[in-house]
Amino acid sequence: MKHEFTQKVYYSDTDAFGVVWHGSYLRWLEMGRVELCEKMGLNMLDLEKQDIVLPVTNMNIRYKSSGKLNDIVKIETSVKKVTPVTIVFEQNIKNQENGKLFLQAEFEVVAIHNDGTIHRRLPDVIKNALSAECLA
Repeated sequence: MKHEFTQKVYYSDTDAFGVVWHGSYLRWLEMGRVELCEKMGLNMLDLEKQDIVLPVTNMNIRYKSSGKLNDIVKIETSVKKVTPVTIVFEQNIKNQENGKLFLQAEFEVVAIHNDGTIHRRLPDVIKNALSAECLA
């Protein structure tokens, strides 16, 4: 399963040189991960009520080129790998018009309890959603 959405680059997304500020990319990547989880039936507020939070524990971002003001960017998100404890998301941000790659990223998340302690294994609700995603 993959989630894709587009986002216009606004002035507030850019730095003094008119290129996309790195923090804007991070915000769009987070939006992609949350939307993919919701597409799989994993609402973040519902998970929190079940004592599950999914923080990022590792990220690897490779910047390839820069987006600019008024570009329409496409954010693509998919699950790359699942271990008994982690989920690795693979993400790309491209220029919608010409497909030029702006960045490639991998984000690893774990499941923790609301008090900050780690779940020893991914909770069943997450494993079931991921299994259904793999069968789709």
